[in-house]
Amino acid sequence: MTPKLFLAPMEGLGALPFRKAMTTIGGFDEACTEFIRVPENAHVESLARIYDSTALAPFPQAAQIMGSNPVLMGEMTRVLSGKKAPRIELNCGCPSNTVTGRGAGSSLLKTPELLHDIVKAMVSSSTAIVSVKLRTGYEDTSLFKENLYASQEAGACFVTLHARTKADGYKNPANWEYIAQAKQLLKIPVVGNGDILTVRDALRMLQTTGCDALMIGRGAVINPWIFWEIKNYFLKKPTHKTFVDLKRFLDIFVSHIKQDSSEKNKTNHFKQLIHYLFRYNTSLDQLKSQVLGKSFESLEKMLDHVIVLLEKNFTST
Repeated sequence: MTPKLFLAPMEGLGALPFRKAMTTIGGFDEACTEFIRVPENAHVESLARIYDSTALAPFPQAAQIMGSNPVLMGEMTRVLSGKKAPRIELNCGCPSNTVTGRGAGSSLLKTPELLHDIVKAMVSSSTAIVSVKLRTGYEDTSLFKENLYASQEAGACFVTLHARTKADGYKNPANWEYIAQAKQLLKIPVVGNGDILTVRDALRMLQTTGCDALMIGRGAVINPWIFWEIKNYFLKKPTHKTFVDLKRFLDIFVSHIKQDSSEKNKTNHFKQLIHYLFRYNTSLDQLKSQVLGKSFESLEKMLDHVIVLLEKNFTST
């Protein structure tokens, strides 16, 4: 049976231009916005305007929210539920110091009681599914079980576990043993996340942890076909990668980052994508410096240069 596949929310890299581009290739079952910050004294109606449940149609798009005030998080959930969000997720994983310094993101992992109160407020305010995305801990994993139980007891429909602590950031390897532990401890489903870069990785996570579903972020940037490759493995079907699909993927991505007000931000956003995308084969990985270390007159010139490199080195395997 094919597991459910989620396109991970990623700040910056996984913003709307990337999610839009991924719809041209598809394969995932659901995407999610990058976090919507809900600060103290927030006007939730105004904040919720950025969410559009139909933005990736026909693919469903969940909304991820981040904050530390249970009342405001409940209100935000109510508003997003009214905007037909299919799922609303609490971010307990962001490791950024600017976020954790304000008591949000992965800092909630230090206070299971507060985590519980926020999830409970969200669940009681929503007609949509409420889920929690968390890491294994803050500085360490001493409160790992408490945070899992707090999420479950507050009414979360499932948890997604990124198998690193806040202190790990994104550098240390994900410790999938904690995903296996979560699966043993909880009655609700567990979605595994962290270091899924290939079909082999996906299968190994499923087999070694027993998790119910997979969430993939950077692996989908490196290889936009990864969801199809996983699905087609279970369906015993080949995955057809074409240069036409890849070009359309990039065209859509660039057309959406053009809306950024700064040319520097546009090119930096594109270069961030290329940093990962060129890792999908050895030849392209060796050519990254021809894009990342070069200045371009415009975003269009940069896209043209990238297309030439990709066309010469594209492989469908």
